[in-house]
Amino acid sequence: MFETEVTGKLYDGQSARAHSVVVTVCDHKGSPALEIAQTDQACLYWPTLDLRELSDQARNEGIVLQLAGDNPARLIIPHGHAEDVIRQISPLLGKRDVQKSMLRKLMLWGAGAVASVVLILLVILPAMSDQLATMIPPEREAALGRTSLKQIEKFLSKSGKTLTCRNKAGVAALDKMVARLSEGADIPFDLNVQVFRHPMLNAFAVPGGNIVIFEGLIKASDTPEEVAGVLAHEIGHVFAHDPTRLTLRSAGSAGILGMVFGDFAGGFAALVITERLINASYAQDAEAGADSYAHGVLRKSGLPSAPFGDFFEKLKKKYGDKQGLMSHLASHPNLTGRAKAARAASTVSDANFEPILSKREWQDLRGICS
Repeated sequence: MFETEVTGKLYDGQSARAHSVVVTVCDHKGSPALEIAQTDQACLYWPTLDLRELSDQARNEGIVLQLAGDNPARLIIPHGHAEDVIRQISPLLGKRDVQKSMLRKLMLWGAGAVASVVLILLVILPAMSDQLATMIPPEREAALGRTSLKQIEKFLSKSGKTLTCRNKAGVAALDKMVARLSEGADIPFDLNVQVFRHPMLNAFAVPGGNIVIFEGLIKASDTPEEVAGVLAHEIGHVFAHDPTRLTLRSAGSAGILGMVFGDFAGGFAALVITERLINASYAQDAEAGADSYAHGVLRKSGLPSAPFGDFFEKLKKKYGDKQGLMSHLASHPNLTGRAKAARAASTVSDANFEPILSKREWQDLRGICS
């Protein structure tokens, strides 16, 4: 093995002092081992199968060895022939052993980190977003909405062209509907309602009074009062600053997840915010609040609420209904119950009201994207 004995340094893990030792290779209990001899101390035997190398040491004195397990002792053998021999007879020298105590610590640290992220995402972030949503100045909220709207249009447009429908007669009919529904409404910014050329049966609101209705929803509606009910519902979200809360929560969540998974460019955040706003999945209390607000707006505008219930039935037919334990995961939870609530609101008689649009104006609105 070694041509001669080798002098090394032993740190016993009990003190910072280095002990000069003489190291040889011997046969110990039928297996090769390093015999470590100290003055006035019993010899130590380190089996070569249990030897592990500690790399990346600050002081390059030689090869640094330790035993597998929790043994804190360190043995330094100078570079040279002895090191070469040790590398030849120690097949597991480069193995990395995770100590049970360290594994337990890593598991505890990992569980704590996951719990911290969950706490931030589900408790702290929503509370902060709810508070900040009411503190943002109206002009800042409106600017945030315009930016979000551009991002959403870019996300939805396959050709890169604008999706906003601008048929003059259709825009005039839409403006008439908005004016009747928003008359006397205490909203800190002007409503900006647009129709997007898209077949999705949906509508959504973004911060700052911006509301988008998809052409697919208008095409699927049988009367303008159905569209009016949906629009009144979205105005309710605007009034309660729900889109701003959702944007702040989504941005915060995407930022935290981006740091965890390595996306610092912001693309992931923009994608998450866009998807969340399009498929705005508010909490059940926010949806109930927007429904209640819509019932009040329809009552004040002299319009029936039953067509609003008809719209929920259309959603149920297209997307299905989710109630009970899993309903909070649906974009439009408990559609059956909400349809019943809309009909029970009994704002005005279905046969005794002034239509929100004339027959001609309703056709103009249906053709707003032509």
